[in-house]
Amino acid sequence: VNRYAFSGGQDSIELHRKYGANLEVDIPVKYLGFFLEDDAELEHIKMEYAAGRMLTGEVKKRLIEVLTELVERHRKARAAVTDEVCGMVFYLHGIKVAAG
Repeated sequence: VNRYAFSGGQDSIELHRKYGANLEVDIPVKYLGFFLEDDAELEHIKMEYAAGRMLTGEVKKRLIEVLTELVERHRKARAAVTDEVCGMVFYLHGIKVAAG
């Protein structure tokens, strides 16, 4: 994220503070729009970032936190899936599994 996610921030902190970020081209903001569950926080980030009061590094840091939480929840949920759970899902959906 820090290296490859294109941002809409300005070339320097001074310019960014003066002109703010271009949210139309900012990839971290677009990802936060999908993955951040708190709409009020998303709007706050957009407002502060567009006004130049929040820097690109801060937005990317928040995105990393959100994605890390998402991946950790997925790992825990995946670890909870047992052969018994899979068998029940297959049974309920009428899926036949070949022995072997």
